[in-house]
Amino acid sequence: MITAMGNSRIKQLVLYNQKAKARKKDDVFLVEGQKMFLEAPEEGIREIYVSESFFEKCTCREKIEKHPYEIVSDEVFRKISDTQTPQGILCVMKQYHYSLDQLLKEKEPLLMVLEDIQDPGNLGTIFRTGEGAGVDGIIMSKETVDVYNPKVIRSTMGSIYRMPFIYVDSLSEIIGILKERLVNVCAAHLEGKKWYDEEDYRKATAFLIGNEGNGLKKETADAASMYIKIPMKGKVESLNAAVASAVFMYEAARQRRKESLV
Repeated sequence: MITAMGNSRIKQLVLYNQKAKARKKDDVFLVEGQKMFLEAPEEGIREIYVSESFFEKCTCREKIEKHPYEIVSDEVFRKISDTQTPQGILCVMKQYHYSLDQLLKEKEPLLMVLEDIQDPGNLGTIFRTGEGAGVDGIIMSKETVDVYNPKVIRSTMGSIYRMPFIYVDSLSEIIGILKERLVNVCAAHLEGKKWYDEEDYRKATAFLIGNEGNGLKKETADAASMYIKIPMKGKVESLNAAVASAVFMYEAARQRRKESLV
């Protein structure tokens, strides 16, 4: 059992929690908690760390013992945990690598395109909601928060394992490629002439969502096929990025579900 705070492996785990550069260098990310562990694909698990007290009473020992694992003291586990209330199990997972073609493999793909989203909770929630709504993939600008940030991972509630995604250097360029492939790129924009529920999303569609504070950059918005907006009452100008994304995704899901019943 690891009991030393200065243990080199413990130091490395702390680094993975804190630094995207360290995660990228070793091609790993961390997931914490029993639910995330139980949903983790077997082939992606590299190492498992469990607290002494968790290991004594856990009901998932069979899965733990299929992989390299270490028992650590409760005090050491608190050091490697990114939460205020550690759940007692942490996994080192292999990072995912997808291509644009994988995101576009469905006949009429439904995509989210995110520009410079900064809040980890927003990004994780978009992943989770996207899976629920049947989104086929998420495209992100390089300035979007790291998807492997521990707060993002927690917010995905397991969707990180199943939702394909890519980061791109130029959203304008990728939007051009999507349009060449007959994907209707709809930008969420205050200057939209159509309400979000007046457009047809049954064909290949991508929703373009901007930064929480600044919205979409002009050149990015200009590259879209059209602007759409959500009706607002009172003095509210816009919704939270994750909430707005949910509105768009579930409208597309509603239309596609309705068509499948016809």
